[in-house]
Amino acid sequence: MQMNPIWKLALGLLLLGSVIGSFAELDFGHCERLVKKWADSSSSREEHVNKDKRSLQDLLFFLHVPRTGGRTYFHCFLRKLYDSSEECPRSYDKLHFNPRKEKCKLLATHDDYSLMAKLPRERTSVMTIVRDPIARVLSTYEFSVEVAARFLVHPNLTSASRMSSRIRKSNVISTLDIWPWKYLVPWMREDLFARRDARKVKGVVIIEDDNPYDMEEMLMPLHQYLDAPTAHDIIHNGATFQIAGLTNNSHLSEAHEVRHCVQKFKSLGEPVLQVAKRRLDNMLYVGLTEEHRESASLFANVVGSQVLSQVVPSNATAKTKTLRSEASVTISESGSDKSNIQNGTSEVALNNTEAKSGNMTVKTLMEVYEGCITHLRKSQGTRRVNSLKRISPANFTRGTRTRVSKEVIQQIKSLNNLDVELYKYAKEIFAKEHELVSNKLISTSKRSIVDLPSELKSVFGEMGEEKLWKFVPVALMLLLIFLFFLFVNARRRRTSKVKI
Repeated sequence: MQMNPIWKLALGLLLLGSVIGSFAELDFGHCERLVKKWADSSSSREEHVNKDKRSLQDLLFFLHVPRTGGRTYFHCFLRKLYDSSEECPRSYDKLHFNPRKEKCKLLATHDDYSLMAKLPRERTSVMTIVRDPIARVLSTYEFSVEVAARFLVHPNLTSASRMSSRIRKSNVISTLDIWPWKYLVPWMREDLFARRDARKVKGVVIIEDDNPYDMEEMLMPLHQYLDAPTAHDIIHNGATFQIAGLTNNSHLSEAHEVRHCVQKFKSLGEPVLQVAKRRLDNMLYVGLTEEHRESASLFANVVGSQVLSQVVPSNATAKTKTLRSEASVTISESGSDKSNIQNGTSEVALNNTEAKSGNMTVKTLMEVYEGCITHLRKSQGTRRVNSLKRISPANFTRGTRTRVSKEVIQQIKSLNNLDVELYKYAKEIFAKEHELVSNKLISTSKRSIVDLPSELKSVFGEMGEEKLWKFVPVALMLLLIFLFFLFVNARRRRTSKVKI
């Protein structure tokens, strides 16, 4: 009996579906084994990390998660504590840790945790700053737009690309060389030029909506940005992948495949999250962007105090009142600086003008930090305003973030589910460390007050009986002068009342 063609088609589709299902199951099984193998290997390496995490080791590795306020820490804290000679060669484009400079003490970079494979693990302390995932993603979008908009000073994309390649000198670090901006900025730049060209073709464009996150005529809408493959690969769960060492800039050969497995199968993210949490546990310092003042105070007391205690007095004396001159390392960004208007670049000098002093304390370090961030924020704000003028009326402020719809906020949370959990864990770590340091400071203050009478007693005891009797007449003389002053003052008041 001949089979009905419809039944043939149905049977064929059923067989095809089972084959596809088998491949999918095989794909999941492969990913599950791969992620587990990586997680087990990472966990075994963590067991050999220095257990005394609260003690600053020979090398401080600042794992700088983008858009967490790390640049402020680098310029206003770390560069006040470390000399340029103590900085390791920083790496941005690739993992170029230079083993020839073995005695460097500070490495600050956007590279991920996989860089630890190139560092002396037992002699390295790690610090990082974590930010609320929603704020971090919004800030990443805003900064991508801001930097890309600086290139709009050029007549076309070809001109902008040609000029940006020319300014890459040996002593200049371009934003386009730094991960992740070397991917995100060119992507956004190309989009901004395409939309500007489209507006020129249309002629007059009337923009009715004042929501900068959904201003399609001017720039890529936020919801479109979030759905793009580039965002999925770099931005979403970016903090977790960076601390786990699984970014697209990773040193690990298996990082790309592990990351894509986790992105494809959401359930496989848990092992990665657990590795990231353990690494936070082992870090010397974990700061929170949202707890800015408390984080700065914690850093000064946990990290700053230990760096200052290691200053050699003889060297510190020589450095006091000395301007620290670095090699002319600058960060070059496309911008509207008038001195560089021809090439569309704005060079932000990283030179530090305050040397580390042997007399600096945690208190003075905080004072220097406060002054530094005021200046830094002002310069960053001016640069942002000048940049966003080119895509006016689009503008980003704290107030404009309230215009992001609830649906988009929920989308960000869903796409960054690992970062949401990691941030919660980071807050727990921060709360415990903050309480520990606060109790320690209170205990130290109480001890100082209690010890004061005994210290005075020891001072008088050391004077001896003969010297002590010499001190008594002087004290009596001061007391008599004080009483005489009170008597004269009282007489004046009485005379004043009689006159009235």
